[in-house]
Amino acid sequence: MTNFEKIISTELNISEKSVAATIKLLNDGATIPFISRYRKEVTGSLDEVAIRDIQLRYADLQELAKRKEYILETIEAAGALTVELRQKIEQTFDATTLEDLFLPYKPKRRTKAAIARERGLEPLAKIIMSQNEPNIESRANRFVNGEVASVDDAINGALDIIAEWVSESEAARQAVRTTYERTAVISSHIVKGKEQEAENYLNYKDFSQPLNRCSSYRYLAIKRGEDEGVLKVSLSIDDDAIVERLNRIFIRRTATHQSQELVEKAVADGYKRLIRPSIENEMFASAKIKADDRAITTFADNLRQLLLAPPLGHKRVLGIDPGYRTGCKVVCLDQQGNLLHNDVIYPCPPQSDIKGASRKVCNLVEAYKIDAIAVGNGTASRETERFLLNIHFPRKVQVFVVNESGASIYSASKVAREEFPDKDVTVRGAVSIGRRLIDPLAELVKIEPKSIGVGQYQHDVDQNKLKSALDYTVESCVNSVGVNLNTASTQLLSYVSGVGPLLATNIVKYRAENGDFKSRHDLMNVPRMGAKSFQQCAGFLRIPNAENILDNTAVHPESYVIINRIAKDLGCSVMQLVEDKELQKKIDLSRYVNDKIGLPTLNDIMSELEKPGRDPRSVIKVMNFDESIKTIADLKPGKVLNGIVNNITDFGVFVDIGVKESGLVHISQLCDHYISSPSEVVSIHQHVKVKVLDVDLARKRISLTMKNVE
Repeated sequence: MTNFEKIISTELNISEKSVAATIKLLNDGATIPFISRYRKEVTGSLDEVAIRDIQLRYADLQELAKRKEYILETIEAAGALTVELRQKIEQTFDATTLEDLFLPYKPKRRTKAAIARERGLEPLAKIIMSQNEPNIESRANRFVNGEVASVDDAINGALDIIAEWVSESEAARQAVRTTYERTAVISSHIVKGKEQEAENYLNYKDFSQPLNRCSSYRYLAIKRGEDEGVLKVSLSIDDDAIVERLNRIFIRRTATHQSQELVEKAVADGYKRLIRPSIENEMFASAKIKADDRAITTFADNLRQLLLAPPLGHKRVLGIDPGYRTGCKVVCLDQQGNLLHNDVIYPCPPQSDIKGASRKVCNLVEAYKIDAIAVGNGTASRETERFLLNIHFPRKVQVFVVNESGASIYSASKVAREEFPDKDVTVRGAVSIGRRLIDPLAELVKIEPKSIGVGQYQHDVDQNKLKSALDYTVESCVNSVGVNLNTASTQLLSYVSGVGPLLATNIVKYRAENGDFKSRHDLMNVPRMGAKSFQQCAGFLRIPNAENILDNTAVHPESYVIINRIAKDLGCSVMQLVEDKELQKKIDLSRYVNDKIGLPTLNDIMSELEKPGRDPRSVIKVMNFDESIKTIADLKPGKVLNGIVNNITDFGVFVDIGVKESGLVHISQLCDHYISSPSEVVSIHQHVKVKVLDVDLARKRISLTMKNVE
């Protein structure tokens, strides 16, 4: 049996023991968050990234093993499997090399070479390929018959067979592949007659760049243009140099003059007709995979930052979805995000009912004890924000501008309809905006991740890969923060380790029928909650004001016995141990190490005792935009502004500066030194100072810089 653990260990530079332990846990149904948090002694304290890498590579190797099994069976059925070939296939762990080995034996359509074989010309092909026959016409004449019309017909058929041999040669394909990887140039130009439709692709109308230097976003843009039929894309390479290299592989030094000429002809044909199209397709596919992977990684990183954005916390919030003609939709939410009231105000043109809107908002703030106001950053956002900042509220109220990307997706979703069946989409959208301020993670999990709007070319990449990466990111974020068992929605609970949609539904239903959970062990009363599911999820579920204070921490129930023992040894209760920092300093962790629990877990327990139920997210800040800037037309080059980073791409970052359009800080304008990725210097939701470089009113584009900004 193949030792996958050893292969992964070598590739990822992780001990084989840790890899083997991780694979066993994954095969036993453990989740990545559970393994990284609660099985550190078993894995050697591997983090989530390492465990995810092991999981993905293990899955790839399993697929490769299935492919090998099929290939071996196919070749064996054809009677062509030799001991040497079997050994090569079994020892190969690269998918491309494996397909090269399989190519000569792969079932094919009826090719020119196949037709030549049917005409009995393979012996002649072998004679020519041996390159030691002085009179090939004489030998070829023996093959002339009813099927073969002439000597030239026989030789041409034999060359078709040799061309196929060349194209199926592992050495030849690798030589061509290597040359393409090193020197191929990708080019694009606008298709004649499509100039108007190609307005968004002007950067690629006469584009040319080495393929190995073509960035992810450029490649995906070019391919999108090609798919839309406005760009013609091609790869170019020095064909003569490649043919010369192939001749060195196939031409023997002792070859006769005539046989050399014929083999050279077959090599050139095999390259241009068979190898080149195949390798070009492979290069395009490989470039697409690399571009997809890069774009997906960027999207996942952005999503993680967005999901872990600072929450306001359990405060009463007034959410506003701004608008002009149809007014601003207003909702009042309690500390848990429950809808208390909804209304409409008209402070913006054309009504501009400032007095009436001010009076109504003040009354709502007073009646529902509002602590903060969340304003969506879409249409009429700045006007609505300025209107609110000029109101003298009856109580202290903070005003926040909230990114509303995806709110419209949520408001029309099945989840929103089920939650608010008697409310229209505008009210649901305002609720989503308000809830994003209270807890962005809890609200954003209700929206399909790729609809949140923090990626690049998300609709062009491999959708299965994208979904897998984003689902994993959401799961990771949810479990790193922890979930309030008594307030979490079905959607939020479904991302908790070991729960899933069905069990999440059962938890919410049980909670509705039986009231709040008093302890984590009450979970065992939930239908379909077995011991395995409880083990996986319990540590990530929090119960504020629980009977056992540990139920509101990341300490797993399986470790309660250790804490009880520590408290007993110190002569105090668990509550006293949590509340008294001096008692915690007296703990000698080495006394509690055994064969099941080691110092890594004990140190995690101590961290939880120091700050029980802590939220790892930072504290939210109010952004004050420049009051003199209302629309893109107000912007002038040189103007310095406050902004919030709302999207990161490989080519730069988009910054909300308080107008409808976000400005772009190109990667070259982020800092004075070289960086390979914008994420090295900025993050989603980061507050930054930017300077306007250029404003294109016609295309509604804003160019910004973060260099030399005072």
